[in-house]
Amino acid sequence: MEGMPKIMTVFIFLILVLILVAGMFFLFFPKRSPEPSLELVKEINMEIISPAFGNYQAIPKKYTCDGEDISPPLEIRGVPAEAKSLVLIFDDPDSSSGNFTHWLVWNIDVQTKEINENSVPAGAVLGLTDFGQPGYGGPCPGSGVHRYFFRLYALDAVLGLPEGAGKSALEKAMENHILARAELIGRYGRNQGN
Repeated sequence: MEGMPKIMTVFIFLILVLILVAGMFFLFFPKRSPEPSLELVKEINMEIISPAFGNYQAIPKKYTCDGEDISPPLEIRGVPAEAKSLVLIFDDPDSSSGNFTHWLVWNIDVQTKEINENSVPAGAVLGLTDFGQPGYGGPCPGSGVHRYFFRLYALDAVLGLPEGAGKSALEKAMENHILARAELIGRYGRNQGN
């Protein structure tokens, strides 16, 4: 029993030394907060908008299968300086058949600030949509109001993908080349009265 106070003293001393060492470690090697990822910073800066409708607003009938079925005007802002090309994917995740692809465009020039209504930027390449052909196919939901995503990607490369390639081939070609992304969401339902 006489040795117990000595053991306790040594034990407490060792605990204090460990606490002191840990404190010194954190003092001289403070935990750094992670740097924001380059992709996240650029995602915030890059934008795709449309003068025809606001984000999460109704897409006018003109740009759907119930109207002229032409592509809406789009504006692009904040493309990273090191980008070599842009990709545009327009799809409907609410389709009963799965994510339905309405428009695929790649190798868009990085200097492109706007894509005019019913047009494709010069030099850009069109992919195969789920309508079975290249080019734009407007919203045409079977029932209810669907969300339609215009997704813009800035890449560090120009893609060697041939015209008429599908979405899966495009997404595979884009892997490890995405510098930034932005999206515009429109909504459309056959009976929403626009």
